[in-house]
Formats: sequence, structure tokens, C-alpha cells
Amino acid sequence: MRTNDTLTILTGTGLWAIALVVLLVARPDPEYRWWIWTCVSGICGGLFGLWYVRRRNRRPPPPSEGPIEPTTSIL
Repeated sequence: MRTNDTLTILTGTGLWAIALVVLLVARPDPEYRWWIWTCVSGICGGLFGLWYVRRRNRRPPPPSEGPIEPTTSIL
């Protein structure tokens, strides 16, 4: 199944960024400041994922040895 991984990662990273902006504007109490760092971690994870997916997509596909035939018996 082919999916658009880049768009998915960008959407998630954008949502983390929006959450970060909302938290920075709302200024949570000191015991809830960890939410800010959770958003920062989500953005960093998204940027890493974006780098990884783009690097993975640049690689050539592995050579195929021919079609794979389904088996119906247990070996």
C-alpha cells in the first residue's frame, strides 16, 4: 500500500506546533509546564521522521528475484 508519509508527518508536526503556540499563549501553571516540552519533543520527532522518510525514499528499491507465489501448504 502506497501512502504519502511526508504529508502525514508534516500534518502531525504542524499539529504539535499549533499546540505549542496555544500553550505558550495560555501560560500553564508551573506543574503543567511539561506539556510545553511534550510539544517540543513532538516537533523534534516529526522533523526527524521527515528527514528519515525522505532519506528512505531516495534509496533505490531492492532487486526483485521474481514474483512471489503464495503457498497453501505448511512446511
